[in-house]
Order: sequence, then structure tokens, then C-alpha cells
Amino acid sequence: MVVGLGNPGREYVDTRHNAGFRLIDLLAETLGIEVKKRKFGASLGQGEFAGKKLILLKPMRYMNCSGQVVATAVGFYRLALGDLLVISDDLALEPGRIKIRTRGSAGGHNGLADVIEKLGTEDVSRLRIGIGQCGSEAAEDYVLDGPSEAERPLLDEAISRAREAVLCWVQQGIEAAMNNFN
Repeated sequence: MVVGLGNPGREYVDTRHNAGFRLIDLLAETLGIEVKKRKFGASLGQGEFAGKKLILLKPMRYMNCSGQVVATAVGFYRLALGDLLVISDDLALEPGRIKIRTRGSAGGHNGLADVIEKLGTEDVSRLRIGIGQCGSEAAEDYVLDGPSEAERPLLDEAISRAREAVLCWVQQGIEAAMNNFN
């Protein structure tokens, strides 16, 4: 299962914080999976890739309340934590960079923190998409704003690379994805 973190609502569609949703949409388009079914407080779609069942999930609660949705879906599908990949934006990475890890703290990301709390472990694989530092702007305002013209192509490229990383994760596992994309 690949979970993209973001905020529901039209006003958030093109914000930095919705990089996870954008990646799920790109994966859905690439794989021909419709992410329209409503279940667990999420939009989800199911399909196959590389001979494996794949679930794409977008929690439809606000970012900071995504954890229960993810935990409920993981429990319902009886997934091992190794079969879960969470996608989020990251202020600590410059725009255009991606980073994959198998575990760790939330690094100040409230949505990821809620997922970790509800699953009861930091052993959650995640793919972070860099959105850069906010400078003097408040972090909340920065993440809920759209990328600048200079950042937009970098973010688009990062999301495209992240798609390839997710496909590698499905086909070859987390170690291969980290080796090829970090």
C-alpha cells in the first residue's frame, strides 16, 4: 500500500504540502488505477503492478489527522509494515530532492508523526519529497502555499522521480529503491 499524505479540498490541491497526493495521482494515472473508492476516511484504488496487488490511498482527513486512516487500512488489509510506504513533503530537503528511509522520526512533519503514533512504531518506510526551507515565512503558511515559479519544475521533477522510486519499491523492495534513488 502506498499512502500519499495531503490535505483534502480544492484550496489545497496545488500546495507544497500536497506533494503526497500529487504522487498518488501520478501513480494512478501511470498504472491505470482509479483512486475514487471511499473507505476508512480515504480515497483509495486497487490494481496490480509487477504481479503484485497495489493499493493507492489518500487520507481525506487533514494532514495532521492521517494516522488513524492509515492504521485502519493497514489493519483491514492485514499488511506487514514492510508492505507500507508513506509519501510526504519535507521542509528539510531542498526542492527537487527525494529521500527514502525504512524508519525514523517524523522530522517535525505532523502528518507523518500522526501515522507513526497510530501505528505505534517508527518502523514505517517513507518517501519524502523536498519542498525546501521556508525562510522567514511561517512554516504553516509556506507549506500551504503553492510553489514559486522557480520551484515548480523542481517539484514536478521530484514527483516524477518519486513515481519511479515507488515502482522500484514495488518491484524490487525498499533496499533497491534506496540504493537507486537516494
